[in-house]
Amino acid sequence: MKNLRGRTMVAELSIPRPTFGALLHSDPATFNQDDDETSNKTSSTSTNMSPGYYSSSTPPSGELSPYLSPWNQLSPYTKSPWIIPSPISHKLSNNGLIGSIAREEGQVYSIAASGDLLYTGSDSKNVRVWKNLKDFSGFKSNSGLVKAIVLCGEKIFTGHQDGKIRVWTISTRNPSAYRRVGTLPTLKDYVKGSFSPKNYVEVRRHRNVLRIKHFDAVSCLSLNQDQGLLYSGSWDKTLKVWRVSDYKCLESVNAHDDAINSVVTGFDSLVFTGSADGTVKVWRRELHGRGTQHFLVQTLLKQENAVTALSVNQESAVIYCGSSDGLVNFWERQKHLSHGGVLRGHKMAVLCMASAANLVFSGSADNSICVWRREGGGVHTCLTVLTGHGGPVKCLAVVEDQESDEGDQRWIVYSGSLDKSVKVWGVTDNAPKWSEYRSPRLSFSSHSPNRRQYHG
Repeated sequence: MKNLRGRTMVAELSIPRPTFGALLHSDPATFNQDDDETSNKTSSTSTNMSPGYYSSSTPPSGELSPYLSPWNQLSPYTKSPWIIPSPISHKLSNNGLIGSIAREEGQVYSIAASGDLLYTGSDSKNVRVWKNLKDFSGFKSNSGLVKAIVLCGEKIFTGHQDGKIRVWTISTRNPSAYRRVGTLPTLKDYVKGSFSPKNYVEVRRHRNVLRIKHFDAVSCLSLNQDQGLLYSGSWDKTLKVWRVSDYKCLESVNAHDDAINSVVTGFDSLVFTGSADGTVKVWRRELHGRGTQHFLVQTLLKQENAVTALSVNQESAVIYCGSSDGLVNFWERQKHLSHGGVLRGHKMAVLCMASAANLVFSGSADNSICVWRREGGGVHTCLTVLTGHGGPVKCLAVVEDQESDEGDQRWIVYSGSLDKSVKVWGVTDNAPKWSEYRSPRLSFSSHSPNRRQYHG
């Protein structure tokens, strides 16, 4: 990225470089068809281990400082100074770290937000529920790291390492109690389909599984609420389509040659999938015979580096793709899904993405979050880089700040990390871009090979 004088701005980051495979995969769980009937009891919020709440003055780590009592904090929303000292900090008062929440339950792999509720999934198999950033409730399955969370009204869908999709709902008697109401595929459909040999597919030598069941980790979920469809992507290379109303598997698509890392529903009823095989594919649901079927429309990208994250901006009709090389590519419907450009803001793999209005967020294995603003003509400006996590940023969720002033739209960004913490950030799209100020933590160079820049 270049400043007003034409010099290129570089963020000096000194970070360890873990292997990329360790960031995406963990030891696969043994698949067990016996469901966890005894696991749907709600976790009590009164546990032996109390969650920690701390402001941005705490060192950037998922571990709570022993010198800071969580009960001395008046509010988890304690305002913090801008994370990068700046002579124009009065312009940046609405941006930066608001606070952090942590509970010693493992690394955070998935996150979802709705209203004042925040759901976080970890490798402890727990889903914690936070209300106004306070520990509110939780639920747990017997097996399966929680890799994806999708909210659909009163239902919560979770994708797990053991290949199952579990469905949860809020108790009508106790709003802080959650119970499991189903598993995809349902036991009824599983038994019914097991009698016919045509319902089986060979996944490896001498091993056949039912077509309607994922036999490897469910890595991603996406919901088309208008059509009542849930899409699941898996390391088994398949994309499955589920009907939300009765949990029936409508279709199983052999979508990629390697693990599917991301699936998102987009504009024009299109579905986008990104895979470790380096491709981004576009699918459309069309009439076929007596029913419907998803057909491949286009392959947007084919590269050697794994595709690790996707995000769709519904308003501007743009699809963003993060890769293991740290780049973000994007395509625009206005240009018939032609390639719009590349955003260069990370030194390591992009692990997650989110978008809201004209803003795009990318979380990375370099422990940072880049915030981009889409300008006219498809140009993207890097507003800031949010730093503070002590580990790779694995998941992001963005909701509109209900206290936004008129003419100054603000957003609350939740980021989950492998440092076992969730951080809460405030971002406004009216923030000055980086080229409008200098900071002691930034240096400028016109010849740096790792400079932060953008195209498009």
